[in-house]
Amino acid sequence: MTKIKLRLSYDGTDFQGWQRQPAGSPSIQAALEGVLSQLFSETIKVVGSGRTDAGTHAVGQIAHFTPSKPFAQEKRLVRAINSLLPDSIVVKDAWKAPDDFHSLFSARCKTYIYRIWNDPVRSALWRNRALWVPQPLDLDLLNQYASGIVGEKDFKSFQSAGTPVKTTVRRIMDAKWKPFKNGPLLEFRITGNGFLKQMVRNLVGTQLYLERHRSELARLYDIFDAKDRQAAKATAASHGLYLYRVEYPPALDNKCLKL
Repeated sequence: MTKIKLRLSYDGTDFQGWQRQPAGSPSIQAALEGVLSQLFSETIKVVGSGRTDAGTHAVGQIAHFTPSKPFAQEKRLVRAINSLLPDSIVVKDAWKAPDDFHSLFSARCKTYIYRIWNDPVRSALWRNRALWVPQPLDLDLLNQYASGIVGEKDFKSFQSAGTPVKTTVRRIMDAKWKPFKNGPLLEFRITGNGFLKQMVRNLVGTQLYLERHRSELARLYDIFDAKDRQAAKATAASHGLYLYRVEYPPALDNKCLKL
């Protein structure tokens, strides 16, 4: 059996997140599994690099599956999948992956992006893909908060209730706010070795709250020290969040053969 690695992007507006839903509500995983099961004439289960919430998008989600037999025309697999997927989901690449590759457990780090439409007038085009904040935002102040996020820290205050984890300590390698193409669109980009449930959205919501109240950086440190979700502020809306990139050890990536 050959393991297949996929890289896909999607607009999550019409889906209840990545994970298959017990009630049959639309999800990215279910849509992808339905198409793959049709193509391979067997039940296919897909494993993603992580779950994205309802309404959350992806630029570079990674997933893998292991069919019992190869696809008849492997070089046309991506085209075949995309011909059956809804327009809001696209498989960008496919590889033959080694047996020891795992979309979730092999990941070395992930990068998320959160986008904000920062303009007095809302955007019709970005309404489902960026949070609208009409009042001007101070990027210098936001980047002070972002600098306080970087490093190995206990992010318990920024974890929403959900899947139990062994530890709430995570290492953030980079976090930064910047304009996107010099327009009213702003972007918060964060890279880390792992993320808790709704951690990025909670970090964004907290930074926006602190910026609005012109708080000192020390206030953010107080929230970390509290280790209490109630100490942090609102969760930013899901539609501004994107899973941007998932990175794997080069030695493992080099074993993947492009289809």
